[in-house]
Amino acid sequence: MDLFSRSWAALREAVAGLPDQDFARPSGCTGWLVRDLACHLVIDAQDVLITLVTPADTEPTADAAGYWHVAQEPPTGTDPLDALTVRLAAAYEDPALLTFHLDDVGAAAGRAAGLADPDALVSTQDMVLTVRDYLTAYVLEWTLHHLDLVAHLTGVPGPPAEGLAASRALLERIAGAPFPASFTDADALLIGTGRRPASDAETAQLGALSGTLPLVLG
Repeated sequence: MDLFSRSWAALREAVAGLPDQDFARPSGCTGWLVRDLACHLVIDAQDVLITLVTPADTEPTADAAGYWHVAQEPPTGTDPLDALTVRLAAAYEDPALLTFHLDDVGAAAGRAAGLADPDALVSTQDMVLTVRDYLTAYVLEWTLHHLDLVAHLTGVPGPPAEGLAASRALLERIAGAPFPASFTDADALLIGTGRRPASDAETAQLGALSGTLPLVLG
């Protein structure tokens, strides 16, 4: 629960500190500028708020790893929801309006997470999870998008080390195998989710695991 809050606060703080010109730079998400990614984070924050007030009365059907669907193809940026995000982001025009909205809704999502009972059951995307597992899944979401945010920027702080480590551990559960110990947590996440290709040497270290990558999470 605390790791969710720290990861989310670090990501929002990084966005809040960006100069206006950085919002027009590319992000690590295919087809998205930084402003598009920031707009997606607003939508993510809304999803967190909605889920935390959507109680379930059945047993859990998924845990933090099972929350993630692994797609067969990487995103192209042309998915209708992705395209809508781009249009919404452009409608803000002034980056200050976008950062204000993210801070407003994002802070509310953070407060809601802090107040939630970790053992309570919530429903989202036809799944039932404990709040603890749901927020654990979102640590991976925040960490990956923090890496996306800084992918083409300089001087912007990256995700917290503890968030990177926890996200790597969760991705290894999803993959069903550990990444090589020589990989940094960031490299394991970037290579594991297809955000950057593995070098020949890294592919050799991955062994059989390389045949299952990338893990395109959705």
